[in-house]
Amino acid sequence: MSALAAPLERGVWGILATPFNDDGSVDMASLAGQVALFGRVGARGVVALGVFGEGARLDDVERRLVTTTVLRTAQELDLGVVVGLTTLDREATLSQADAAVSSALAIAGHAALRPGGLLRGMMVQVPTDEPDALSERLTAVHTASGAGIVVQDYPRSSGVTIDAATLAATVAPLPWVVAVKAESTPTVPAIATLTAGCDAPVFGGLGGVALIDELGAGASGAMTGFSYPEALVATVRAYDASGLSGARSAWAPWLPLAVFEQQEGLALGIRKEVLRRRGVLRTAAVRAPAAAFPSVLDGLLTAHLADADGRLGSVEH
Repeated sequence: MSALAAPLERGVWGILATPFNDDGSVDMASLAGQVALFGRVGARGVVALGVFGEGARLDDVERRLVTTTVLRTAQELDLGVVVGLTTLDREATLSQADAAVSSALAIAGHAALRPGGLLRGMMVQVPTDEPDALSERLTAVHTASGAGIVVQDYPRSSGVTIDAATLAATVAPLPWVVAVKAESTPTVPAIATLTAGCDAPVFGGLGGVALIDELGAGASGAMTGFSYPEALVATVRAYDASGLSGARSAWAPWLPLAVFEQQEGLALGIRKEVLRRRGVLRTAAVRAPAAAFPSVLDGLLTAHLADADGRLGSVEH
């Protein structure tokens, strides 16, 4: 690793939803509460302005407010922060990176960019399947910002599909790539290929639905959101203690809720509604074109949450 980058620690890196008030403005108090939840349950850090954070639907002022709130709260809790760059355009990517670094420097000074500092990386979506062009883009963001890079391979968001072996070979020579987030399905063989082909830690996402097998394929943990992040943390710890059998015992009881929450087109609205019912968010509002929680699912969600709350004590202890 370079002097200004360190690999992300093994464990859970929580993807933050962006909460909104009833008037549509960003709810900074609920955002801080969500960061606190991840800190309380033992996450390594949080990711702001990812795809699930609706970063692409925020304006520049809102992005800066979200970044600043997350950084300040995370600093108090000794959590690392990754900031998502939500555009594929080169100049816009560099501009977003510059804004994130400026916010981090204002809060923590140059220590924010030191290895293990507050700002742990910029999450850059794969913008091309051409290795040289990809390497150039990642290098440009790192050179301009001085921050480590988390490479996000998420074709559903980017529209770009790249072979896992090609991605590994592209990332391998870049010492300031601090992690790869593998969300190209099927994720399990992709993670196995990536971990065999590069030294950067690889994290699964997509709500943790495939978490057990992703850990078995070499993942360093989960970089995702889930309305009960306690369960994600417990599963990674169980895998580290007793392998696949431990992870299976820890995560399997939570899979019904994880699958329910990860329904295509509804996942964000469901997760926000669960977090609202848990008292973490004040509203479950989303921005179009995201779909709000459908009331027709209310009874099913109530049953899932009764089951989840019944086992929460065993996870916390």
